[in-house]
Amino acid sequence: MYQVKDYIDINREILRGNAVFKGTRVPIESLFLHLENGITLDEFLQDFPSVAKDQAIAVIEIASKLLTSKNIEKIYEAAA
Repeated sequence: MYQVKDYIDINREILRGNAVFKGTRVPIESLFLHLENGITLDEFLQDFPSVAKDQAIAVIEIASKLLTSKNIEKIYEAAA
């Protein structure tokens, strides 16, 4: 099971606290923007070589689990 803290870092000193791939300055959002625009995971990894493939896959899995969680309404409320 993936642990969020092992793959995602949120630190006010890195990109003003935006979520980034742990150990990088690459925003998590950039992965999803790439995928939404039809850019493959491999192309994303070429664009951001500091992100390891296992990191990107883990973040996708984490997002999937969150979005399919029975507690999605609570997650939505917390994020709003």
